[in-house]
Amino acid sequence: MKAKSSMMTLEEFKEKNYGKRGTAERDKLEAGYENFKIGALIHDTRIEMGMTQEQLAEKVGTTKSYISKIENNIKEARISTLQKIVKLGFGGQLELSIKLQ
Repeated sequence: MKAKSSMMTLEEFKEKNYGKRGTAERDKLEAGYENFKIGALIHDTRIEMGMTQEQLAEKVGTTKSYISKIENNIKEARISTLQKIVKLGFGGQLELSIKLQ
């Protein structure tokens, strides 16, 4: 007889612990994940470019503390701030997209 696996997918875990998509608790979780992704992307790009938080802050015209808060998901950044970080700090262009499900 085959034993039932106790493993579950990430989607199953989120449904079990936070409810289905569209519920308040699940929406809060998903929004937090998006903010985390943005901070992680900024952090990874900064490291990849060999920059310190202080160097990035100087290029963007903000403080090291503010960059740290964005990277660590303590502070949410406005789109205009993200544009400055990407354009002035990294020399790139911010692209946003909307995905409907």
